[in-house]
Amino acid sequence: MNKTKGSFLEVLGISARLGLTSFGGPIAHLGYFREEYVERRKWLDEKSYADLVALCQFLPGPASSQVGIAIGMMRAGLLGGIASWIGFTLPSAIALTVFAHALQGVDVGQSGWLHGLMVVAVAIVAQAVWGMSRTLTPDRNRAAIAILTAVISLIWPTAFGQVLLIVAGGLAGWIFLPKPKATDLPEWKAPLSKTMAIGAWIWFFGLLIGLPLLRQIYPAHWLAVFDSFYRVGSLVFGGGHVVLPLLQAEVVPSGWLTDAQFVAGYGAAQAVPGPLFTFAAYLGAVMNGWMGAVVATVAIFLPSFFLVAGALPFWGAIRRRPDFQAVLNGINAVVVGILLAALYQPVWVKAIGSPADFGLAIASFGLLMLWKLPPWIVVLFSAAGGALIAALS
Repeated sequence: MNKTKGSFLEVLGISARLGLTSFGGPIAHLGYFREEYVERRKWLDEKSYADLVALCQFLPGPASSQVGIAIGMMRAGLLGGIASWIGFTLPSAIALTVFAHALQGVDVGQSGWLHGLMVVAVAIVAQAVWGMSRTLTPDRNRAAIAILTAVISLIWPTAFGQVLLIVAGGLAGWIFLPKPKATDLPEWKAPLSKTMAIGAWIWFFGLLIGLPLLRQIYPAHWLAVFDSFYRVGSLVFGGGHVVLPLLQAEVVPSGWLTDAQFVAGYGAAQAVPGPLFTFAAYLGAVMNGWMGAVVATVAIFLPSFFLVAGALPFWGAIRRRPDFQAVLNGINAVVVGILLAALYQPVWVKAIGSPADFGLAIASFGLLMLWKLPPWIVVLFSAAGGALIAALS
């Protein structure tokens, strides 16, 4: 792991570029992060990155955003985590707030350039599966865990199923995989103190329990919104699209939005980079303009800060235990299997509908793997290719 101490502005600049170019959803985001932070900048090694992914898969909330927050904290402490979140989240949050004001009811789902962005997600996820599988499933046992995970994930595509697979993978690793020596692991220096971690857990549960009570005592609209979005961010497992039905249940029955407004915002959310949880910015903006967008966005992401800050100081010590490393090796193999399944459903199924789409995906994959072009250039290439395919068809 790179031991150089980073700065707020350094993390902010890099994460902002990722926030502007990371199309394709949470699985693709992990591919973008791996390319930028592991391959290019070497802020952390492949194994430490995989361990962070495994940790964030355990936590409720947006896993890809939590991985970014954790990497920012590892690089530049608590301020680094804040910088990482701001940079990665702000572009899409602003874009969706603008959508709320200007583009409600516009169908962007059939745009050629948008379809090109869906196609590039195939290349990004394929690159992530290829790179992570070479490191995390180097032997027959771990490869078998990954393949079995992929098969089960495709047959049983639920967030609860993923949680069970992660638990089963850890159990399989503990029973069947060799126990590595702790000295074989890269050093991991916790970016925060254990006192801060305990404080983060107190804040997390305190708000989760206290906000509904405060909402009854002080029935202000902004407090009700904050409570609803904080609870969704605290309790949703699986992240990404799993959050949509929970948000719908909070904002539509209450009369804050209509079904038509909700669906229009979901269509707009597919057109922007960054985390899908910034859909909260659109919902908040429809309810109460820019201020509503800020309240909803902060509320839905705030639990992620508490969870990551509460887990990281203990994670470094736990991961170095030989027994737990075997468990992590099993979990990491499961992560590869989940990525492999996601490469087909939803990424491939939604993106590849014709030979031209497949050709664009192959070209994008080649630009990433062979020519080593930066992902943002490949994103622009694929968007242009998607627009050209639409124009010619």
